[in-house]
Amino acid sequence: MTKLPKWVEVGAFALAFIAGSINVIGMLGFEHQSVSHMSGTATLLGNEIQQGHFTSSVHLVGILVCFVLGAMISGYFVNARILKLGRHYDTVLYIETLALVIAWPLFEQQNPAGLYLAAAACGMQNALVTAYSGAIIRTTHLTGIFTDIGIMLGAKLKGKPIDSRRMVLFLVIVVGFIVGAGIGSTLFNHIQYLSLLFPALICLSLAATYSLYKRRKRK
Repeated sequence: MTKLPKWVEVGAFALAFIAGSINVIGMLGFEHQSVSHMSGTATLLGNEIQQGHFTSSVHLVGILVCFVLGAMISGYFVNARILKLGRHYDTVLYIETLALVIAWPLFEQQNPAGLYLAAAACGMQNALVTAYSGAIIRTTHLTGIFTDIGIMLGAKLKGKPIDSRRMVLFLVIVVGFIVGAGIGSTLFNHIQYLSLLFPALICLSLAATYSLYKRRKRK
C-alpha cells in the first residue's frame, strides 16, 4: 500500500462519493432500489422468488446482471491488479459517465432501464478500483471496508502494527461514500433526477484529469 501514489486517496474519495450519490438517488427514486451494492438486491430476489413475484424477480435479476456487465466492461479495458500509468482507467470512467447521462432521462420517465444503467456504472467503477488497488478495495459499498477496519483494530489489540496507509484509505472511502450520499440526497430533494448529472460530472472530470495526466507523463 505504501507504494501507491499519494493521489490514490483523492481518487478513492471521489469514486466513493460518486457511488454514494448514485445509490441514494436510486433509493430515493421511483423504485427505491439500491444500485451500488448487490447483497441487498440478492436478498430481495430470494424473497421475491419465494413469494412467486415473477415481474419483480426479473427486475432484480436485471440489476444484478447489469452490475456484472459493468464490471465486465472494466475488466476488459483494465484487466490488471496493480496501478500502472497508461491503462485505460479514463476509458472506463468515460463509459461510466455516458451510462449515467443516459440513465438520467430514463429515471425521469420512471423507466427501470435507468436503474440498470446506474447499476452497470457502479459495477464499472467497483471493478476499476479492485483492478488497480492491489488489495481488496471497494468504493461502491462499505461492508468489506468496515470488516477490514475491524480486523486491523483487532490485530492492534494484540500488539501488531497497523498499516496506517491502508487505514487512511479505508476511512477516506467511508467518508467519501457518506458525504456523497448526503449531498446526493440534498440535490435530489431540490432537483430530483437531474441530480444524477452531478456524479456524472465528477466522473467526467476524473476521466479528463487522468487523460491529461497520462499524456503529460508520456511526454
